[in-house]
Amino acid sequence: MASRKAKKKRAQRANSNVFAMFDQDQIQEFKEAFSMIDQDKDGFITKEDLHDMLASLGKEPSDAYLTKMMEEAPGTINFTMFLTLFGDKLSGTDPEDVIKNAFACFDRDGTGGIDIDTLRKLLMEMGDRMTEEEVEQMLDDAPLNADGTLDYNMFTRIMKRGQQKEEGEEEA
Repeated sequence: MASRKAKKKRAQRANSNVFAMFDQDQIQEFKEAFSMIDQDKDGFITKEDLHDMLASLGKEPSDAYLTKMMEEAPGTINFTMFLTLFGDKLSGTDPEDVIKNAFACFDRDGTGGIDIDTLRKLLMEMGDRMTEEEVEQMLDDAPLNADGTLDYNMFTRIMKRGQQKEEGEEEA
């Protein structure tokens, strides 16, 4: 029981900013959808819940199909994670590994870091150009490696999941 609670807290903390993506009417509709999928009404969507919901619609999904669906979530699917998954799908954001691979193209030494000045220049001069103010706001609290380069693995994690506490920082 305690481990399930810990997972629930971690999922909510990691994705708490997702509620800002939707208005109250949309959130209510998502709550209704979540309730229909959560067949056992325990507050979590499991593979069994998905199977039962699809079976009630006359579908007989394979175990592999259900597993693939469940693997789209990085953890337990509570309501906050459910909203996050839909937010990502609806807003068209790239998966975490795609973003990391894009950053890796500019990591010439393979160190996991990108020179901040180089990144700043790229953001203001290539593609959908950002203003200097937008770049500064984005990089304001960006995680840095010991050598002062942007830690793009951590930066991507923060962009996709929100700011997380370090492993040793759990509540006392």
